[in-house]
Formats: sequence, C-alpha cells, structure tokens
Amino acid sequence: MSEVKIAAESRTEFGKGAARRIRRDSKVPGVLYGHGSDPIHLTLPGHELLLALRTPNVLISLDIDGKSNELAIPKSVVRDPIKGFLEHVDLLLVKRGEKVTVEIPVHTEGELAAGGNLLEHVLNALPVEAEATHIPEAVTVSIEGLEAGASVLAKDITLPSGATLAVDEDAVVLQVLAAQAEEAAEGEGESEEAAEA
Repeated sequence: MSEVKIAAESRTEFGKGAARRIRRDSKVPGVLYGHGSDPIHLTLPGHELLLALRTPNVLISLDIDGKSNELAIPKSVVRDPIKGFLEHVDLLLVKRGEKVTVEIPVHTEGELAAGGNLLEHVLNALPVEAEATHIPEAVTVSIEGLEAGASVLAKDITLPSGATLAVDEDAVVLQVLAAQAEEAAEGEGESEEAAEA
C-alpha cells in the first residue's frame, strides 16, 4: 500500500468564510481526529490531496507545520456536487501496527455463463479489518462461468494476507440475475401502458 507525504498547516480560523478563503487559495480545509485526542484543524494542499485520494484508503503521512508527523487515512471526503473539487476532508489518525476497519473495492474478472445474464454488485466495497499500514487496495473475484441464481458470499472471497472480514460472512457480495426476468418485467410494464392507453 502506498504512503503519500503531504505538508499540512494547522489552522485557527473556522466557519464558512474561512473555508471559502482556504479554497480560493487552492487548498482544502480538513480535520484530523482519533485516539481520543482533540481534533486538529488543518489546511491541506488541494492538488496533492486530490491526487492522493485517487487511491482508495490511501495512507497519508502528514507533516504538520514542519513540527509533527502523523499517519492518517481518509474517513470522509466532501466534494462540490457540480464541479467535483474537494470542499472538506476528515482524516482518521492511525498508528503503525494498529488495525482499522475500511471498505475495499470489489473487482471482478472472467465472463458469466452464456445467456445474457446480469451481474449485480450487492456490495461495491467489502468491509475488512486490516493493519493501518497494510490496507489492501482491492479484492478481485472470479465470476467465470457463473450462471443465473449464483451468488458470491463474503466468506467465498480470498482476502489478502493480514485482512479479515468486518461484515457477516454470509453477506451477499455479488449475484447473477437471469436476463429473462428483466425482459419479462419490461414486457409487463409495456402491457400495463397499453391497457392504460
């Protein structure tokens, strides 16, 4: 797992006006919390943070005011709904060797059995517990040859070394839906529309 170093500044100004000024300078307001310590309000460089957040569950090494170095993972990221730029970030303080619960993306490989069936991602991300400095980037699940009605449960997924499930092992992660069921539902909708007309 990659560790990204980011220089951060502590901040003492709060509120919407202060946040707007920070964002005008291409920076992002943020809060670092955890381990029962008082939250630390930070100003982070916008572009560097945006690049770092492209990696799910990235481990960020924060150099705060050039005085202290803290490890953190992103807990909550707020983006502008229209323009997509970062508005605020909450970071969770972590220590080397500490276990944390995170959600890792579920990727698939292979082809479903013939027949035009559909694959539904019931869980797009799998909750796992892993060491803060060794968080897996993703898990890959083979869907090769799965037929309609088949499902992949959390316990069926091989986790990277050091990671354990943080969800019920019988939770459905992926399931294969029969294409005919969807076509039949569409057909019913069309016949209802015809009846109404």
